[in-house]
Amino acid sequence: MSFDGSAGITINGEHRRVPAGTSLAQLIADIGLDPLRVAVERNLEIVPRSTFGEQMVEDGDNYEIVHFVGGG
Repeated sequence: MSFDGSAGITINGEHRRVPAGTSLAQLIADIGLDPLRVAVERNLEIVPRSTFGEQMVEDGDNYEIVHFVGGG
């Protein structure tokens, strides 16, 4: 965590800062995605969707977030 109370993370290769204490569910919402339509990998491990609200974003985390898009 930095001196300004934020965490530095990487999402799909893009560095960004988020407020300390941000949950994974909040992070997903903040970037405009539907948590029911994403798969998340945190530091090379798949995160179960049922734990998005409990998982807190940590400084240095690396996320890969895949958004599922329906089509026809």
